[in-house]
Amino acid sequence: MDELIRVEHLCRDYGDQRAVVDLSFRLHRGEILGLLGPNGAGKTSTLQMITGNLAPSAGRIVVAGHDLLDRPRKAKRNIGYLPETPPLHNDMPVAGFLRYCARLHEIPRRRCHRAVSSAMERCGLADAGDRLIGNLSKGYRQRVGIAQAIVHEPDVVVLDEPTVGLDPIQIREIRQLIRDLGKDRGVILSTHILPEVQATCNRVQIIHNGSLILSKGTDQINDRLAASTLVARFNRAPDTLTLSTLPGISGVEQFGDNRYRLLFDPDHHPGEAVVKAAAANDWGLYELYPERRTLEQMFLRLTGADLSDEVTPVADRRSHPR
Repeated sequence: MDELIRVEHLCRDYGDQRAVVDLSFRLHRGEILGLLGPNGAGKTSTLQMITGNLAPSAGRIVVAGHDLLDRPRKAKRNIGYLPETPPLHNDMPVAGFLRYCARLHEIPRRRCHRAVSSAMERCGLADAGDRLIGNLSKGYRQRVGIAQAIVHEPDVVVLDEPTVGLDPIQIREIRQLIRDLGKDRGVILSTHILPEVQATCNRVQIIHNGSLILSKGTDQINDRLAASTLVARFNRAPDTLTLSTLPGISGVEQFGDNRYRLLFDPDHHPGEAVVKAAAANDWGLYELYPERRTLEQMFLRLTGADLSDEVTPVADRRSHPR
């Protein structure tokens, strides 16, 4: 695939504090990359460095084949950026503002009308050209913010929290717009809304304490989130060691009264063995269902913010953690 961004060993220091630590990744055409992380993780600093708004303390950024430090003007021509607060002029009409942005991006005057019309059409603003930005709804202002980011037809679009504060209908519309942009560009989407990543992105990266701790395609993420545990509940609780030795079970966690989480390898489903053992030993099995983890649970575990104290590991035959 066409490589649009290459980040190599990127670091950013604020005094003695290192906010971004040895970050490396690549973005290709057709990818929508979801950038996740708790507050203070280094996401905003990373986006600002990628877009040329903040100088890195170390490392290298290459945009569409141009080194951002050595050839900043050529590199930035290939980037469109929507900060969390859109850089709009509320006293300007939509079309006039976008023409202004087009000229800032050095689009020749003879091409401005076509560039502005194309951006407005793509962002659903075709009928709003004469309206003052300050009179638009928040959803439409977000559309104008995205339009200014793509008016110069960049190869890379960087969006920081593009759906914050929008209603459900507006969120759905902006997500569809992002998916459309990702068909022929590379998109980096920073968000705190985890379902947005699953609905929009085809790759996920999680940053924690300035370091990249996860980088996977959403298909891989979904496979990882697929059910690999069963929840079982008994009237007469069996011995946990007995449960842990049933065929296919790799570990047991107890939570609540007579309720257990049974860990297993996807290739060796233990459901039938549990039912047979419960019937043979009169355990009184009355609940057995697969448990599917969410992206939020994975995020909390990876960032060390999982506070689910109600789960207590009881037995585990494996030598490595889940």
